[in-house]
Amino acid sequence: MSVPLWFFIACIAVAGVKLARPPLWLVIVLLIGGYILANSLLAPAIDPFVK
Repeated sequence: MSVPLWFFIACIAVAGVKLARPPLWLVIVLLIGGYILANSLLAPAIDPFVK
């Protein structure tokens, strides 16, 4: 069975939010911050650490 990566990550995220119960503002800040950081000039600098 082949599962798309985005679907797997979404399932893990939903399970993590249900189990850990972080505040909604923290989830939103992490999502927006990650999106902004991925499209910034710092992206090539942090790429080796993420991989």
